[in-house]
Amino acid sequence: MNRIGIDLGGTKIEGILLDESGNILERKRISTNRDNGYEYIVSKIVEMIQYLKELSKKDSIIGICTPGAISPFTGKIKNSNTVCLIGKSFKEDIESEIDCKIKMDNDANCFAIAEAILGAAKNYNVVFGVIIGTGVGGGIVINGKVHQGRISIAGEWGHHTLYPDGNQCYCGRMGCVETYISGPSLEKRWTKLTGETKPLQNIIAAAAQLSKDKAKLYLKWKQELIRNFGIALANVIDILDPDAIVLGGGVSNIPFLYDEGIKAVYENVFSNEVDTPILKNKLGDSAGVFGAAYL
Repeated sequence: MNRIGIDLGGTKIEGILLDESGNILERKRISTNRDNGYEYIVSKIVEMIQYLKELSKKDSIIGICTPGAISPFTGKIKNSNTVCLIGKSFKEDIESEIDCKIKMDNDANCFAIAEAILGAAKNYNVVFGVIIGTGVGGGIVINGKVHQGRISIAGEWGHHTLYPDGNQCYCGRMGCVETYISGPSLEKRWTKLTGETKPLQNIIAAAAQLSKDKAKLYLKWKQELIRNFGIALANVIDILDPDAIVLGGGVSNIPFLYDEGIKAVYENVFSNEVDTPILKNKLGDSAGVFGAAYL
C-alpha cells in the first residue's frame, strides 16, 4: 500500500506519493491562495489527492498536515492561523469529496512524526518535536505514533506560562513561552533594546560586527533568549522526560542553542543527571508533507 501526504501551508499546498518502502514516486507543490477562501482550499486539496491517487494505481493511505487542531468535541478546526478553516468540518468535507477516510493532524505533530520516523530522532521511542518559528509549538511521538492527548493539545509548550503577568499573548493569556522565544518576539525585543528593526537572521549574522555599545545589548538579548529557552524546555523534560528532543522552525537555526542553549536547559532540569539529546532537525520544511504521509 502506498502513502499520500498533503501539507497545507500558508503559501503552498504540497503533495507527496510514497511507495511501501518510503521511496518518492511523485512530489508536487501549488500555491495555497488562501485569500480565495475555504471552499477553494478544499477543492485544491481534493484535486491534489485525486492526482496522486491516479498515479499510485493501488490503494493508498492518505494523511493531511493542517494548521490548527481538530476539536475532539466538535470535529471542527480550531487554533488555525489560516483563519478560513476555523469552525469548519475540514476533515469530513475532504473525506466526503474523495469518498474515503483520511488522517489529519497539525503541523507540529506532523513535524514530530516525520523526524521520529525518518529524521534526526528515528532511533528514539519517545520524541518531543519542537517548532520555534513564527509561533512556538510541539508534538509528542511515542513508539512511532502521535500522542494527541484527551483534548488534542498535547505538546503545546508554547502556551505554558513562563512569566506570570508577563508579555501579552494573542491567546489572551500573559507570559506564554511563545511571547519570549518565537521569531517575532525576539525581533520585537531587539527593537525595544536597540531601536533597530531587523529580521532574526540578520541579528545573528551581524553579531560579530557590532559596535561596543550594541555588542552589550546583543549580549543581553542573547542571554535572555538562552535563559528563557532553558527554563521552557527544562519544564518539558521535567514533565515528559523524552528520549530525544528535535528542534525545528527558523529559531532552531541559531547555532548557540546547541551548546549554550542546551547547557541552560540541563541546568534547569529537576535532576543532576541529564543527557537528553537535543537535536537539529534533518527534514527542514519537508517534515510536514512526510509527517502527513506517516500519520
